Amino acid sequence: MFKKLPNSSMSMYLVDSCNGLLCMRDTRGIYIYNPFTRVYLELPKLIKYPADVGHIAFGFHSTTNKYKVIQIVFRRQLIRRGSLIDVAASTLIQSQVHVVTIGDPTWRNIGMLPYDLTRPTPKALVNGRLHWLSKPNKYTTGSLLISFDLATEQFQEVPKPACCGLERCFHHLMVLGGCLSAGAYHDNEQLEIWVLKEYGVKGSWIKEFTIGAYLPQTLQQNDLLHFNNAMACFPNSSVRVLCILKNGEILLEYGNRVLVLYDPQHGTFKELTFPEMPHWYKTVVHVGSLNWTNTDSFLKS
Repeated sequence: MFKKLPNSSMSMYLVDSCNGLLCMRDTRGIYIYNPFTRVYLELPKLIKYPADVGHIAFGFHSTTNKYKVIQIVFRRQLIRRGSLIDVAASTLIQSQVHVVTIGDPTWRNIGMLPYDLTRPTPKALVNGRLHWLSKPNKYTTGSLLISFDLATEQFQEVPKPACCGLERCFHHLMVLGGCLSAGAYHDNEQLEIWVLKEYGVKGSWIKEFTIGAYLPQTLQQNDLLHFNNAMACFPNSSVRVLCILKNGEILLEYGNRVLVLYDPQHGTFKELTFPEMPHWYKTVVHVGSLNWTNTDSFLKS
């Protein structure tokens, strides 16, 4: 049932965006929200594991014409040695996956996933598939690129380019020009943007951009210390590619603190400031759509 979003002092957290709709949550539940009409749909509650929920993602598949929300619940496999549990050896993480189709009354548990998705990397929705980077474990030397098909509800690995090794690693995903894309780093602190031109074809990964190291001036001194420490552990790891604008400039986010425009033609950076911007924030790429002002059609889709 759709309702008007009330004015409330309770904090709402933005989780995801898809086709002009927002997925939001608070301490009471998860909601699909139409920002044009302020109308929202509250999703069924996942009662069994509310405290263990790790990631929430929201997506649409054009073939089935259905929206789905998935919740990934982290379940650690503990190693028991005699009567004691060896926490240090309990490194293998399995992710229990729950799915709800918008309009259905309950969540479905579709089983365990033998990948470690505890690293909070942004997902990318391409071709009706959600994508994440898994955290390396004792069986892998680098992160795995994992996809979830919203139609078949199956997980599989997506091939990465041959360049990906210990010195050059995919660190975050994004969608650029409708293509699955990734930011990669190596020891000279440059950010490389790789784009998968033909989905599912490993040889179609192309290095589209290379961006040099840059520290925004508007970061406060205490932030610079944190930022430099992060860079020492993983060069440029606090930089995230958000999108490419129509004029060809690339929008970057630095450490959840500063938005920067990068001009690839001239190699220049321009920091963006807005009145009353918060000290810390989460940026989600959102494209509004007037097609969704009629929320009843969304329920019937």
